[in-house]
Amino acid sequence: MTVDLLGFLGVVLVAYVVPGPDFLVVVRSAAEDPSKGRAAALGAQTGLCVHMLAAAAGLSVIATRSPVVFDGIRLMGAAYLVYLGVRAVLAARRAARERHDANEATSDALEEDGPARGRLRNGFTQGLLTNVLNPKAALFFLSVLPQFVDGDGSMAQQIFFLGTLDILIGVAYWFALVVVAARLRALLARPEVRRRWELTTGWLFIAIGVSVAAVA
Repeated sequence: MTVDLLGFLGVVLVAYVVPGPDFLVVVRSAAEDPSKGRAAALGAQTGLCVHMLAAAAGLSVIATRSPVVFDGIRLMGAAYLVYLGVRAVLAARRAARERHDANEATSDALEEDGPARGRLRNGFTQGLLTNVLNPKAALFFLSVLPQFVDGDGSMAQQIFFLGTLDILIGVAYWFALVVVAARLRALLARPEVRRRWELTTGWLFIAIGVSVAAVA
């Protein structure tokens, strides 16, 4: 089996560096709690595993060739991003109403997901759904990744190999990003900073969701 590893690695690194919905989910989660950020990263990569297995099995071909199926995935993904955005905007407004009591606002902002296990589950779920419902991830494994495989070998095996490499690179990248984003936690302990952070990231989620839904 011969694959173009150098070309593939270059494309993968660029894909991760360019921010997308999964980038926003991981950074937001890490800013709340590093453990939640890592959980979101693992969820995002698990979502890619779903697309990789679907591509290897040929299911992605069916999805992308069926406008109804593809549009359904796209709209569900857009709706989920808008949901995350609205939730963040509402959290910002709630913090603004409570900013007269800084301690109360800080506590609410940093522990809004409840116990540690609940925060980890919430982070993993957000990362998972963000990528599972991202049609661009499916297209990557279906149309971009096959360009680097050897036509004489097993397509499914090569997609699985390159997809696994992509996912492992992503785990390393996300975990490094979590370390950087976790430094925002002390800054976000300030109620006004936290409010602006929630508003900014919330509207970014909404904008990305609307742009995904608007794609013809």
